[in-house]
Order: sequence, then structure tokens, then C-alpha cells
Amino acid sequence: MGSVSEFLGNMDWWGLLTLLVSAAAALTCITVHELSHGLMACRLGDPTAKDAGRLSLNPIKHLDLVGLLMLLVVKVGWAKPVPVDMRYFKNPKGGMALTALAGPVSNFLLAFAAVGVSSAIWNLAPLNRGTLLILCFCSNTALLSVGLGLFNLIPISPLDGSKVLYALLPQRIYFTILRYEKYVMGVLVLLTFLGVFQGPLSFLMLHVLRWICAVAGMPLEGLLAVQDVAAILSLF
Repeated sequence: MGSVSEFLGNMDWWGLLTLLVSAAAALTCITVHELSHGLMACRLGDPTAKDAGRLSLNPIKHLDLVGLLMLLVVKVGWAKPVPVDMRYFKNPKGGMALTALAGPVSNFLLAFAAVGVSSAIWNLAPLNRGTLLILCFCSNTALLSVGLGLFNLIPISPLDGSKVLYALLPQRIYFTILRYEKYVMGVLVLLTFLGVFQGPLSFLMLHVLRWICAVAGMPLEGLLAVQDVAAILSLF
């Protein structure tokens, strides 16, 4: 019992809470992203995602552990792709492009919503432990959502940006590339681990967040300052 008490006493509880808040924000971002893919595909006539149970707010259904880890560590990542059968679309390539764009667009809208809530709390509510925890969640959600949206716009298969780019290609080349996209995924994971995208994406994320904050009336410095639960709660 003594060793258990010592372990619990030495536990970094605020650090653990920070991780839990970040994980909750990440799960929110990937759930909205993948749900939006499925809803758009369904609206365009493809029931595949619905039949697979992917039109769900349950984050477990959309979870890719490697993608979630990357999102938490380097602020860019991915989820388990929603199944889409483009044969249901009246315009297969156009429908695929719209379905692909739905994910990143939903992330930018989610970031707007998160910053909007942050702005309301920042400007109107008293700052205490409760409101700072909400600010921490919203700040992480905004940052991760923008990162997820921008990362998925990269025109490398199988990211969403590639589906938009490929819609402009001739039919024969388009379907040839689709056959090989699963092999490109391994290269994409490696490049992400090596941090190849981190510099350019961090630059873009900062500018997108600054613009969203300016529209929502939230100081960017305030949004970035409340990401760490341990740091903000140490003030009380």
C-alpha cells in the first residue's frame, strides 16, 4: 500500500489532465471531420458510410491510433477513412472531391466555433478554474482542428487534398493513382514522423488562427496561453 500511495502522490495529475483535455479535443476534431465526409457522401447518394455505421458522433468508430498520436504530438494527423463508393455519385470525380473537401471545411468551421466560445468566455465570463478548463479545451480544439484541416488539404494520396486534385485529371490516370494510394500512406506516415510538414503547417496554422481570432474577437496570445491545464491552474 505504501508504494501505491507514493506512486499516487508523485503522479503529475495536472499533466495528466492536460493530456486528457488534449485527447478529448483531438477526438472531437477527428469525429467532426469523418462524420462530415460521411454526411456529404450520403447527401450525394452514397449510403456506404451510413451502412457501415460511420454516420456517428462516437469517436471510437473514427479512431486511427497512429493518426491520433500524430495529432497530439505534432498537431497534424488523421482518422480512419470513411468508406466511400464513388459509383453512387452522378459525377464520380466531382462527388469524391466534394466529399473530400467536407472534412477540412468542417474542421475550419469547428475552429471558428471553438474560438467563438473562447472569445465569449474571455470577454464576458469570470476567469476561474472551471472557465479556464473550458478555454483550454476550446484552445486545443481550435489548434488541432486547424492543423487537421490544413494537413488533409495536402494533395498527397490518400489525404483529402489529393481527391480534389485528382478530380482534375483524366479518368484513366485518376483510377490508376487510386489503385496505388494505399502504398503512398506508408510514405506519408514516415514523412510526418520526420517532421517534413511541421514547419510549413505551423506557419499556416498560425496565420489561419490569427485570422479566425481577429474575426471572433479573441486575442491569439490569449488563445495560445490557455492550452496547458497545469500552467493555468497553477495560477490559482
